Amino acid sequence: MEASTGLFAGTPNSKELVAIQGHDEPKPVKNLDGQLCEICGDSVGVTVEGDLFVACEECGFPVCRPCYEYERREGTQVCPQCHTRYKRIKGSPRVEGDEDEDDVDDIEHEFKHEEMQKGNMIHGDDDGNSKSGLAKVNGELLSTSAGEPAGAKLDDKENIDEWMLRQGNLWPETDASVDQEKAMKEPLSRKVAIPSGKLSPYRMMVVARFLLLLLFFQYRIFHPVPDAVGLWFISVTCEIWLALSWMIDQIPKWFPIDRETYLDRLSIRFEQENKPNMLSPIDIIVTTVDPIKEPPLVTANTVLSILALDYPADKISCYVSDDGASMLTFEALQETAEFSRKWVPFCKKFSIEPRAPEKYFSEKIDFLKDKLQSTYVKERRTMKREYEEFKVRINALVAKSMRVPPEGWTLKDETPWPGNNPKDHPSMIQVLLPHNVGNELPCLVYTSREKRPAFQHHGKAGAINALLRVSAVLSNAPFVLNLDCNHYVNNSKVVREAMCFFMDIQLGNGIGFVQFPLRFDSLDRHDRYANKNTVLFDINLRCLDGIQGPAYVGSACIFRRKSLTGSDSPVSSKRPSMVQVHSKQDENGEEASITAATDEEKELLKSQMNDENKFGKSTPIMNSSLTEEGGIDPSSSQEVLLKEAIHVMGSKYEDRTLWGYEVGLSYGSIAADTLTSLKMHCHGWRSVYCMPKRDPFRGTAPINLTDRLNQVLRWAVGSLQILFSHHCPLLYGLSGGRLKGLQRIAYINSTVYPFSSIPLLIYCIVPAICLLTDKFITPSVGTFASLVFTALFISIFASAILELRWSGVSLEEWWRSQQFWVIGSVSANLFAVVQSIMGALPLGRVNTNFSIVSKAPDDVEFRELYTIRWTALLIPPTTIIIINLIGIVAGFTDSINSGEHSWGALLGKLFFSLWVIVHLYPFLKGLMGRQNRTPTLIVIWSVLLASIFSLVWVRVDPFVLKTKGPDVKQCGISC
Repeated sequence: MEASTGLFAGTPNSKELVAIQGHDEPKPVKNLDGQLCEICGDSVGVTVEGDLFVACEECGFPVCRPCYEYERREGTQVCPQCHTRYKRIKGSPRVEGDEDEDDVDDIEHEFKHEEMQKGNMIHGDDDGNSKSGLAKVNGELLSTSAGEPAGAKLDDKENIDEWMLRQGNLWPETDASVDQEKAMKEPLSRKVAIPSGKLSPYRMMVVARFLLLLLFFQYRIFHPVPDAVGLWFISVTCEIWLALSWMIDQIPKWFPIDRETYLDRLSIRFEQENKPNMLSPIDIIVTTVDPIKEPPLVTANTVLSILALDYPADKISCYVSDDGASMLTFEALQETAEFSRKWVPFCKKFSIEPRAPEKYFSEKIDFLKDKLQSTYVKERRTMKREYEEFKVRINALVAKSMRVPPEGWTLKDETPWPGNNPKDHPSMIQVLLPHNVGNELPCLVYTSREKRPAFQHHGKAGAINALLRVSAVLSNAPFVLNLDCNHYVNNSKVVREAMCFFMDIQLGNGIGFVQFPLRFDSLDRHDRYANKNTVLFDINLRCLDGIQGPAYVGSACIFRRKSLTGSDSPVSSKRPSMVQVHSKQDENGEEASITAATDEEKELLKSQMNDENKFGKSTPIMNSSLTEEGGIDPSSSQEVLLKEAIHVMGSKYEDRTLWGYEVGLSYGSIAADTLTSLKMHCHGWRSVYCMPKRDPFRGTAPINLTDRLNQVLRWAVGSLQILFSHHCPLLYGLSGGRLKGLQRIAYINSTVYPFSSIPLLIYCIVPAICLLTDKFITPSVGTFASLVFTALFISIFASAILELRWSGVSLEEWWRSQQFWVIGSVSANLFAVVQSIMGALPLGRVNTNFSIVSKAPDDVEFRELYTIRWTALLIPPTTIIIINLIGIVAGFTDSINSGEHSWGALLGKLFFSLWVIVHLYPFLKGLMGRQNRTPTLIVIWSVLLASIFSLVWVRVDPFVLKTKGPDVKQCGISC
């Protein structure tokens, strides 16, 4: 085939190739009036001035404007005849490669806005990369640019302006009032469903696992072991028990969701220019007890991170409860208040994160990233020096507190410190940072409630309830954030995140509290004892959010104050397709607000209940229960308010009231957090689980094995206290309650889980029994049984992997959680069950007062990880390990003596026993310590118990059927 001498080009209106006549020599410029386009055959046309359109000024090759623009946009951008690059002609859009000095004065056509807005074309360059363009799809404006998805939605003016700036586009300014009105009507948050491609396979595998369990139990029940019926019966009972436990845990996990918040919409709606800031105030309560186990520097960092929140300072009030009445804590907070005058302005000026100085200055990151102010480096260096000096002053106070004077502590004016006896002292309060006009700092208040030996103080729940009353008197914000002293704010916008739920006009009134996840610092790299609790925070709570909401976990939670008064939630209605939202100025101008009750309704509420018997003899507290927007009487003097605050902190105040029963945090269980959220959900309130991209709160966790087991014991005892009380979730709220069915199952699971320790303990000992007695829990299995067993094991691992897939939890975190579930069950949970059973007996009362877990940072990295302290909780796991090791030795010995035919049966038993030891490996590693310094008492008790158990078992052999021979009297002496 001969080579073609012509040139082919694509038409703008079709995908066909059109041949162009080849010319050996360029044609001279001539009169082309009435000429036709050499590409498409249409008329060449004229320019915007009415002259003949000439695409190429060099040779005058006749090309119409559409073909010219198409060639510049999609082709080689050169003339087909002389191969000269096309220059931009007035009225045509700019393309890549055009020179800036092109003398074309028509910027209104340079980027061809009208065509870009009206068309639906998304074009690409020669390499197939998408170019910038706009399109309308289903009436929505979409953006497409290099490196950007074609369906990215420009749903607010800020994103549109950002896109135009990135593209160099100068659209005419749109009406700001239209954008603002649109933002006022949009929701502040939304649910985000887990992708069905991740969730559906997980659900299918759970169903498959359930069906395989039915086949498994059908085989196990109808195929007993003839020569070990007792062993078979106990193992089947434990398996059924654990399977039911798995089902109860699995049912509430069916509807996990995520959530998104829109902070820009919140700001547009409630922080309008030249108008008062309408964001709701918030009271933040921090609890601390022992300044030795909860160091003042840790508490100070938490308080500083609160004072530096990205929220209006005049709407934040921080209350610190010193339940130990320690002068060290008081003086440390005074120093913290002084240092905050420098720290808070620095944080807000440079928008730093996190705003806890200890964490901020210790982070090994590029702190200059995204910092534009030239003074930042100098001011940061100065602030770091100020913080080091602040730490020295705090450490000096700690050193001074170690030398207690014989006559007790005194203040600077020689007045005796009222809290010299921490178990018998009056109420104390001091406003360290008041709310002043023009003050950039939030309010900071130190409190210590009254304690007398004759009155029960109810621990942390009592301290929080006292702070709820004090805050209701002094500031009465409609929302309350509860934090432990070792949980600092890691995301300064966390309060705004919560307000996106609470301040939603349509759905916010029914939300009782917003729970945030907790993350932890200073953990060992492998998280040996599962301190991260990622299975709880990233799986369980997200699943509960799809039902009625997560449970309160004791910290990092923002409450609606009204939900803590024992009142029912308002009946919520579903959000309409378009919500009509008014600003709060409009609401105040109306005769009746959406959220505020009328005067007649307030009087009706007062007549229906005896507020004094419910809330106590305090008029401000009784009035606070009737206001939605919060606030105090502006005519009240500070002296009067402080006297009232001292009164409501008194040890007698809660007598003959409903505080701790219907109002505030609930008493009656160590797990006051679970009990409180159970009651709130029964009253119809729902909760929300908020997981911002940046961790909202971070803190410290016990990395010492003894402290970790004591923590698990405390949780388990609290759960069983709820189970055996009249608040048992099996029955509580059945008559007239508004607790949803799946939510009730979740609460049942959270209270009965310690009982799983009994079958798990037995199942951890069964492998050793099998090795010692040369018996097994199953008979010889056939092909069908082997397939069922194999499929069940595969389904167990597959369901776990698919759960990790949709939740984002890593495989290592899940495995650590499984290991510590076994460790905690055979130690702490087992002791909790024993204590609860003994506590139910008349003579079996046990002490349920637990010591505070140490939250002190260690100077030596992970030194606490290798420290072993004596506790009886260490004995059961140690005994299990020793028994299984004895069983393994006995199994090998028996197989050697019996011959080769017994090695096949031994492998199954060995796998069973080694599987138990693998689960207990973190415990064994922690027990050995860094230098193998295990407490002698633990070793002696464990070896003694294991030896006695092994010897007695071999001698008695209770699970093996005894064969009876013939009667001696009948067969004689030679029988």
